[in-house]
Amino acid sequence: MSGFVEKPEPIQVPGLVHLHTGKVRELYRNEAGELVMVASDRMSAYDWVLPTEIPDKGRVLTQLSLWWFDQLADLVPNHVISTDLPRGAPADWAGRTLICKSLKMIPVECVARGYLTGSGLAEYKESRTVCGIGLPEGLVDGSELPAPIFTPAAKAAVGEHDENVSYEEVARQVGAETAAQLRQTTLAVYGRARDIARERGLILADTKFEFGFAADELVLADEVLTPDSSRFWPADQWEPGHAQPSFDKQYVRDWLTSAASGWDRASEQPPPPLPADVVDATRAKYIEAYERLTGTAWA
Repeated sequence: MSGFVEKPEPIQVPGLVHLHTGKVRELYRNEAGELVMVASDRMSAYDWVLPTEIPDKGRVLTQLSLWWFDQLADLVPNHVISTDLPRGAPADWAGRTLICKSLKMIPVECVARGYLTGSGLAEYKESRTVCGIGLPEGLVDGSELPAPIFTPAAKAAVGEHDENVSYEEVARQVGAETAAQLRQTTLAVYGRARDIARERGLILADTKFEFGFAADELVLADEVLTPDSSRFWPADQWEPGHAQPSFDKQYVRDWLTSAASGWDRASEQPPPPLPADVVDATRAKYIEAYERLTGTAWA
C-alpha cells in the first residue's frame, strides 16, 4: 500500500475546474479550455507523498522547467501558453503556475539514460539489458553507457511504480511512427540537456519526459529536466562503482531508509514527517541545482 500520507483538499478558484491531484501538481481547466498546472511543495519518495513539504520546491520546479523549455525550443515545442496568475488565484500560486495547452497525452514515460543506475542498474544485474537493450559486460553503478538509450516506462497511478517496458511494447501501444518520434525526440532533448549540464559541471545521468499531441504536432509537456524528473550528479565527484551524490530527492530517500527515521519501507505504514534539517538540506539541493544550471541566483 502507498499513496498520499494525507491527501490535500484542492483549493477552489472561481472560473477554474479542478481535474486532478498528482504527487506534486494540482491540475485545473479554465473557462477557455486551457489547463492550469500548479506545482506544490509536496515531496514524494518510495511511492508515498510525504506529510512534510519542502519550501519553495514548487517554484523551483516551475522556474527551472521554464528555463529548460527556452533552451529546447528549437528541438521541440512545449505546452506553455502563459505564466499569468489566473484571476482570483491565491498569491501563493505566483511563480508556480503555468497556463498550458490541453494535449492528447501519450501514456508513456519517455526515459533517456546516459549512465547506469536506479531501475536500469537492477535490470542490468539480472540480464545485462535495460528495457530489452543489450549492454556490455562489466558496467557498475554510475557507469557511462556507450551511448544514451531510450528506456520507456508505462505510466502508473499515484502510489504505484512506473514499469519499464520495451520499445516494441511502446510501438504496439502507440504505433510505430509515434514510437519512433518519441525515441528520436527524447534522445535529442537528452543530448542537448546533457551538454548544457556538462558545461555547468553537472552530469545528467537520466531523465524522463512526457509528451502529447496538439493536432498532429508532438509537444513536450509537464515538467522538464528538474531534480524531480532527472538525476543530476556533480561531475567532479563522479566515481563509478557506487551511488553518486545527486541534486535530487536522494537526501530524503537516504533519511527514510536510515535507522533515524524508524520507518520500515516494507511495512504498510506511511513514512514519518521529515525533520527540519532534512527539509533544509533538501531545499538547498533543489536551489543549488537551479542556480548551477541557470547561472541565476534564486530569488
